[in-house]
Amino acid sequence: MKGGRGAAPPSRAAAVTVKTARGRSTASQAWLSRQLNDPYVRAAKQAGWRSRAAFKLIELDDRFGLIRPGMRVADLGAAPGGWTQVAVRRGAARVVGVDLLPVDPVPGATMLQADFTSGDVPDQLASLLGGAADIVLSDMAPNTTGHAGTDHLRIMALAEAAFHFAQATLAPGGGFVTKVFQGGSERDLLLAMKRDFATVRHAKPPASRKESSELYVVAQGYRPG
Repeated sequence: MKGGRGAAPPSRAAAVTVKTARGRSTASQAWLSRQLNDPYVRAAKQAGWRSRAAFKLIELDDRFGLIRPGMRVADLGAAPGGWTQVAVRRGAARVVGVDLLPVDPVPGATMLQADFTSGDVPDQLASLLGGAADIVLSDMAPNTTGHAGTDHLRIMALAEAAFHFAQATLAPGGGFVTKVFQGGSERDLLLAMKRDFATVRHAKPPASRKESSELYVVAQGYRPG
């Protein structure tokens, strides 16, 4: 799996049974079993992706044509770097990953350790990209509490912050992708995005686990106000 357009999804191998170990909680046991039996986890390791999440962007890009050769790409909440890798491998000319945490270097990209909501980050990004971004990507999600209402509010706050960042950094005609949880994007955010972009669509890529409530909002054709 090279991440090329139209790539087939990973195939499933025989299920691996995880033996019970002393000191391992039931939740840890379930997580380990899921990881060992996840074809996307295996395929990510084989292809050199830093996380299985890389396939989500690959599938979104295959569907919507998000990343084109020569583009300038900003990846918010970039750690551990999987989406940044995809942007580079798919031909983006300049890619900047932004995260509060330090991220190991990604060949062909610049990793900026910073809070993207800080007022000086848009200017730093423009300097590193050599101009306005052609697309802003955000796969950020909060630490979940298990309470659907609280988790929804938390991820919507991140999505809104990413949208405001996109408004400050995107070139006309640019794109924006952000993660939300099922339950619907907030009406005000969707209305604002529909005002500023030619198209706004929801998508759940095949690599997103079926039990996950995550969705992605894909906005294209930025029209600055």
